[in-house]
Amino acid sequence: MLIKPKKKLGQNFLTNEKILDKIVKLGDITGKDNILEIGPGTGNLTKYLIKAKPKSIIVIEKDSDLINHLNLKFKDTVKVINRDVLSLPENFFIKKFKVFGNLPYNISTKILSNWCLSKNIRFEKLILMFQKEVADRIIAEENTKNYSRITVLSNWKFDIRKKIDIYPDNFYPVPKVQSSVLEFIPKQKIHKIRDPRNLEHVTRVLFNQRRKMIKKNFFKLFNNFDEILKIADIKLTDRPQNISVKKFLDLVIEYEKNLN
Repeated sequence: MLIKPKKKLGQNFLTNEKILDKIVKLGDITGKDNILEIGPGTGNLTKYLIKAKPKSIIVIEKDSDLINHLNLKFKDTVKVINRDVLSLPENFFIKKFKVFGNLPYNISTKILSNWCLSKNIRFEKLILMFQKEVADRIIAEENTKNYSRITVLSNWKFDIRKKIDIYPDNFYPVPKVQSSVLEFIPKQKIHKIRDPRNLEHVTRVLFNQRRKMIKKNFFKLFNNFDEILKIADIKLTDRPQNISVKKFLDLVIEYEKNLN
């Protein structure tokens, strides 16, 4: 059965067998693990996940045209769910999954942001593929041009490392961009924030004009700005990329105090 990838869903199927095997091995899968795969496509990676013999495998596929193909290919070895991953309720993640995914480029940061900002979702590990440009933003260091909101949101909860860069000719159809696989390990201790929506708000306001000094946007968040600047050890002449993840989190904690 010939599966025609859908451009509107950002479908580019990874076909290199060696890379597929390498990605699965990054998960250190054991017989106790519950696996969640996002966007299995034609099941190229799923095949290798099955070989690793985890406790269970669930795959989430939005494209209804692929569901029969996946059910026929894997029968009862995996549970196939026809849903948009963004529509999954938090209680779906009651198990601490090891998650694998070649995330659709057009919604990859939205998926990751939602998971980072959730109070209740917990993971064992994430092995996720992104467009290289997006991956570089996720792992960016402060004081670099790639440093962004998604850097702050994801590094709040995870220790992140790039594992593989993948060239376009390893996909069908061949995309115009390179891809990268990142490993996300949940941090044992994170800054305690009352409501993650406040982290979303503070970062959105301050990154609104990311190449400009924070002065104008800072005043939208704080009245007692002199005190806050001192506590967070930042300056009004700083740009968002100059503020470390820790300092952003300190700002959120102070922002929440001012909400009382």
